[in-house]
Amino acid sequence: MAPPPALLLTRLMLRDFRSYPALTTVFRSRIVVVSGENGVGKTNLLEAISLLGPGRGLRGARMADCARQEGEGPRPWAVAGRFDSTAFQEFDIGTGTPEGGPIERRVFRLDGAPVRNQAELAERVALVWLTPQMDRLFQDGAGDRRRFLDRLVWALEPHHAREVAAYENAMAQRNRLLAQERRGEGRVDPAWLSALEDAMARHGVAAAAARRDLVARLNGALSGGITGTFPAARLDLQCSAATALDAAPALAVEDGLRATWAASRGRDAAAGATLEGPHRADLLFTHGPKNLPAALCSTGEQKALLIAVVLAHAGLIAAARGFAPLLLLDEVAAHLDAPRREALFAALAALPAQAFLTGTDAGIFAPLHGTAQGFRASPGGLVPDNDLPVS
Repeated sequence: MAPPPALLLTRLMLRDFRSYPALTTVFRSRIVVVSGENGVGKTNLLEAISLLGPGRGLRGARMADCARQEGEGPRPWAVAGRFDSTAFQEFDIGTGTPEGGPIERRVFRLDGAPVRNQAELAERVALVWLTPQMDRLFQDGAGDRRRFLDRLVWALEPHHAREVAAYENAMAQRNRLLAQERRGEGRVDPAWLSALEDAMARHGVAAAAARRDLVARLNGALSGGITGTFPAARLDLQCSAATALDAAPALAVEDGLRATWAASRGRDAAAGATLEGPHRADLLFTHGPKNLPAALCSTGEQKALLIAVVLAHAGLIAAARGFAPLLLLDEVAAHLDAPRREALFAALAALPAQAFLTGTDAGIFAPLHGTAQGFRASPGGLVPDNDLPVS
């Protein structure tokens, strides 16, 4: 059995969040199972937990969409969690609609005080999730896999999101200026474009380096058998900037990107987009034992590969930051056969992390009897599942 997690969510409070008018729930176990029919709010519960960390949560939803819809329209919403932490002892995080503010905005509070930036949250809380929508990761575009990778990097490097956002902001400004010039709305000052390309190079190389580092660390963990009986995935980052870092220092790679963008302004203006750079990176998965691209694997194998990556990532966070992330696993047992489900439950029991699992069939969680705390979800509420008593 693993040692107690260094980070635990012990209480969750919701007000007018999605399908929940009001909810206060106490968690007393390191593995929590929520079962129930489709549409009763299981994913909403995980989304609420995911919003207690930095970012836009597991759905990436607009803030107005998080509000419960009733009567004349959406209502102000709030999510609050109490955490027990080895490093910070007990602390509270709250988020939701600002008092008297627009429903589209969202604010954070840490122990009742306003949060200056989301990096403050990232220093205390890390969350990693798997959702059914992520089962399409191997068939979707490069952008989806890149965002998946960036979330993994962010959990280990809280400032990574700032680098990515700064890069994308500078690139968007460059694209607008090139579009104005293409439309004949005036010649753009080359020095202005150079300044934007300089910012893109600095922030883009920093982001590419962080992605490259995490992929290398994940491959090391996966090849070391950290995921138990789950097949080892082999990850490959396709990114010209990351590849260049294998042979040259960061400053030289930045210089190369600046030169590339300066020479391609005409082409990028015609295309209406910046055609080269870290924003074109892709993350490829391969089934290690079979040496087979994940896109060609079975649905069950793809699910197992994703689980392997998430478990390896959780182990890296625990080693690097002193606490493992909260694992939010929505319908995680879907597409897994019985031996793989048992392997997953055993891996979660051995990992020093708190895990929240959902599923429509409560019976598949029977092996967790005596280990997990169980709830059954109903519209707007949770009730204890007596078949999974508090461990």
